[in-house]
Amino acid sequence: MISFLTDITVDGVALWVVLLICVGVFLGAFMDAIAGGGGIITVPTYLMGLSNLPIYNALGTNKLSSGIGTIFSTARFIHQGLVDWRLFAPAVILSLTGSVCGTWLQHHTPAVVLKYLLLVVLPVVAFITLRTRKWPDETAPLDPWLRRLIIWGSAFVIGGYDGYYGPGTGTFMMIALVRFAKLDTRHAAGGVKVVNLASNLGSLFTALRAGYVLVGVGLISSVASILGHYIGAGLAIKNGSKIVRPTVIAVLLLLTVKVGSELLFPEFWS
Repeated sequence: MISFLTDITVDGVALWVVLLICVGVFLGAFMDAIAGGGGIITVPTYLMGLSNLPIYNALGTNKLSSGIGTIFSTARFIHQGLVDWRLFAPAVILSLTGSVCGTWLQHHTPAVVLKYLLLVVLPVVAFITLRTRKWPDETAPLDPWLRRLIIWGSAFVIGGYDGYYGPGTGTFMMIALVRFAKLDTRHAAGGVKVVNLASNLGSLFTALRAGYVLVGVGLISSVASILGHYIGAGLAIKNGSKIVRPTVIAVLLLLTVKVGSELLFPEFWS
């Protein structure tokens, strides 16, 4: 059995590593269904699992599994009529454009710079995402054109961030739609899903063109992503943070040790 897991590879990655990635992707999707921000787990998981490849491969492959998972959750919000297309059709285009620009910039950023940024960005994003917050149930009054400008501008900027890195995109967009655009929770969540799906697809297609997506690994991980979303949403755990928070902290600590040792002692990993 051990020999089988070691000898079989997917896109040049050992099967046992792919299965470990699936575990991390499942936990990230599970977290996404409960509290949002699953990328805080999935991005470090791919970075550690694909550490022998350029960082661009980890970020690109993550977009494949997360994008497929997002398609299923987005369809649910659209089916329930929670997406105002007059507001969000332009936002989808702007998010798509921003993510393509962000991914292009990522591919032209030195890998070592991305790793240093990662050690700073992920803990900050984790703190913002895991903060307990109560969203409003009703849309507050706001000038319609100001609301449009806030939504469209946020879609482009946050879409660019999603293309460049990704973790926390849904949380950042939710904050923009609820706190600044004054939307109610349900319609904001629907808008977040279509904007996030657009940025995922824009980034994915850009990464595919650049050859930075391990399609086999991403598709296998997508099964774990769909399963995590399904189970997390179905359980509707009230105290989901009791599971989510320790997992996030453990993954971030492992990533910090791994990436930090690579940067400080490169000869050990060569």
